[in-house]
Amino acid sequence: MLASHQIDELICLVAALDRPALIRQIQAYRASFPLDFTDEFLISIPLDRLRHIFVALCLEQQHVPRSMMPNAA
Repeated sequence: MLASHQIDELICLVAALDRPALIRQIQAYRASFPLDFTDEFLISIPLDRLRHIFVALCLEQQHVPRSMMPNAA
């Protein structure tokens, strides 16, 4: 389970992403179930909703991608 400080950090990191970066994160995310969002869907939904989907995905999977971490290269 992610600790509360990790969740806070995740939310801040996701809030700083623009749409193209967020879409790349979603498309590259390795979940335990298939993610089948179309490009049209990802481009058309409001940015806040897209952020919510990604945070929910990370929380459900209990995993934050390394590329999201501040010390990641």
